[in-house]
Amino acid sequence: MPADTRLIGLDVGTSSVKGVAVAPDGAVLQRAERSYPRSTPHPGWSEQDPEDWWNGASEVLDELGGPGAAGIGLAGQMHGLVAVDEHDRPLRPAILWNDGRTQRQCEEIEERVGMEHLVELTGNRALAGFTAPKLLWMREHEPEIYERIAHVLLPKDFVRLKLTGEHAIDVADASGTLLFEVAERRWSAELLDTLEIDRSWLPPVLESPERAGTTGDGVPVAAGAGDQAAGALGVGVVSQGDPASVVLGTSGVVFAALDSYEHDREGRVHAFCHAVPGAWHVMGVMLSAAGSLEWLRGVVGGEYDELLGEAEAWEPGAEGLLFAPYLWGERTPHADPDARGAFAGLSGRHDRGALTRAVLEGVAFGLRDALDLVGDIGERPTTGRVSGGGSRSDLWLEIVASALELPLEVTALDEGAAYGAALLGGVAGGVWDDPRDAVSSSVEVTRTVEPRADWVDAYAEARERFRGLYPALRPLQRETA
Repeated sequence: MPADTRLIGLDVGTSSVKGVAVAPDGAVLQRAERSYPRSTPHPGWSEQDPEDWWNGASEVLDELGGPGAAGIGLAGQMHGLVAVDEHDRPLRPAILWNDGRTQRQCEEIEERVGMEHLVELTGNRALAGFTAPKLLWMREHEPEIYERIAHVLLPKDFVRLKLTGEHAIDVADASGTLLFEVAERRWSAELLDTLEIDRSWLPPVLESPERAGTTGDGVPVAAGAGDQAAGALGVGVVSQGDPASVVLGTSGVVFAALDSYEHDREGRVHAFCHAVPGAWHVMGVMLSAAGSLEWLRGVVGGEYDELLGEAEAWEPGAEGLLFAPYLWGERTPHADPDARGAFAGLSGRHDRGALTRAVLEGVAFGLRDALDLVGDIGERPTTGRVSGGGSRSDLWLEIVASALELPLEVTALDEGAAYGAALLGGVAGGVWDDPRDAVSSSVEVTRTVEPRADWVDAYAEARERFRGLYPALRPLQRETA
């Protein structure tokens, strides 16, 4: 395969940067990954050194043949605050999407702007992980650093800055800053004035497949997208009426494309611009999906295959055992960073397999909460297209399909956001005309997992009991750093 037909996608994630090299027919030619650390200097905080992203991305690009690529696309973790000085040097570690220190600033934003008006403009409530409340936190707690800010970037856009020398952002990632008018696809002068944030700090906004600079070797670099929009593109979810993207990653997502801007007036689901020009999306997000299974494995031990095999021996509902997957708070439908997880209905008969089954089902019920809200906006999806590490378990796919009451399609390739980023790089490099052309050339469904008729009724009953758990799962007093 000639080097000039190679397209590269990078996903700047929370634990690592992942890269794929893709051929014009969508085939994956090569994969590479580099890990980096995350710090928690106080309870509830989550930070990373932006230079670690760049060092990892540089190594991945070299391994994948970046200098000879036809195009490069970027995706990454959303919402992270990267504040740099006039020389483009990070002023402090980046504050990440899963950092919970800013709840007081979120309340301030909703009070100053008005919650209903904020949701109308941005498609979202003020949540602790978003970018704007982090800026307010810096202004209050680190004023000397705040005064030195020259530019504000998101994680993947810092990598682009190092790669091309350009300050830029795409509409999908900008939608998660709480400073962006999502319907109009532009920075919000009203919000910036109300929150007293300097407009000059924010980069120019581009559509995701647009060229946002070139590397030193002349390779075009696409504006890219946040990880969920890029991941949905990578499984072919581009237009209203397409299957919903159902993600069983560390977090869980139900994502539906929209042909026009719509939002939930209470802000229980996110409304963002899509990586496809002229399209939007709505998505429900649960913070701990496969992360819940990872947590359980760390507590009870064993390999994943062992746990899943033991879970399969239990009937649906595991004799009344329920799991609430709110280990690190929740977004959809509760928007509550103080929500907590729990097992309910334990008996002496329950063993490790029952606990595992309850975790798999609890995550599925959380995804159903998201689907029901997403379905109230635009068209209710009739099919899901699944991705993420949890989708490798046939048992979990059957459980999720039955709880959602949706057939779940599996694609030939599940490379996550990096694959969608590579498709955007191909558009920027002229290989495809637009993202829809890229998807039609590259994405293939290989099988469908149907809901199990004998499980659907059992899960409908268990789901109602599951929804009764939440109000009790809040601590009496907020923990503060």
